[in-house]
Amino acid sequence: MNLPDGFQLSQASLQDLMDCPRRFYLRYIKQLPWPAIETEPFLKQEEHARQGRQFHLMLQQHLVGVPEVLLTPQAETPDLARWWENYLQHKPIDLPAARFAEIQLSAPLHGVRLVAKYDLLAASPGDRYVIVDWKTSQHVPKRDWLMDRMQTRVYRYLLVRGGQSYNQGNPIKPEDVEMRYWFAEEPLQPVTLPYNQVQFELDEAFFEEKIADLSQREEKDFHRTDAEKRCRFCRYRSLCDRGIAAARTEPEDLEFELDFDFELDFDDLPEVAL
Repeated sequence: MNLPDGFQLSQASLQDLMDCPRRFYLRYIKQLPWPAIETEPFLKQEEHARQGRQFHLMLQQHLVGVPEVLLTPQAETPDLARWWENYLQHKPIDLPAARFAEIQLSAPLHGVRLVAKYDLLAASPGDRYVIVDWKTSQHVPKRDWLMDRMQTRVYRYLLVRGGQSYNQGNPIKPEDVEMRYWFAEEPLQPVTLPYNQVQFELDEAFFEEKIADLSQREEKDFHRTDAEKRCRFCRYRSLCDRGIAAARTEPEDLEFELDFDFELDFDDLPEVAL
């Protein structure tokens, strides 16, 4: 199968490929709209994701210098108010001085482009780089589970592979990179994942293997997942004979918050009177 011109791989698309090849095919190759009926449990998760986006926007504005007193009124729901207060009281303070919010990196890799958008990169050129990712999930996942997530692997790898502009044009050493997940519900339990050369080489080989595999697959090779638990909140399930409506399962049963892809642009930020 020939991948479309300009095809991109992100942490979300790679995670879909790992979790359910069929979902990856329908979402990223065929680019089909999501046809399944929404019911109350999924709508609840959608609302959680909407508040998560708002929280990210608030943090972005704060990081570029908008005073907290002007941002606090945006926390209009109990969840947002709690997350915002947790951030103000327990935001990471042991970070390098240079802060870059909502940056994008990309790098070519065997005919496709690997892309990522970072919530925050704190950098001390030639010394230390901390990737901070804000999470609004209700529980802190296990460290080993986070290590295996495509977000961890893509973000750390891509910073080394394509982040020279944050090191005065010089390559960034894997040993200088770490990723930190900060949880709005558990702000005193961040998870920090250092990086090293061995992990970098393993990640590169893994991504190269996945890209080569994709180029060899036909539609029939994108199988449905055998783990039907993953289908409960997938809107493609009606195309896979896995039901029409959302499963009657509370979102809290999910292992982790659903990945939500969204673009942030300064033109999209709510106006704040200065």
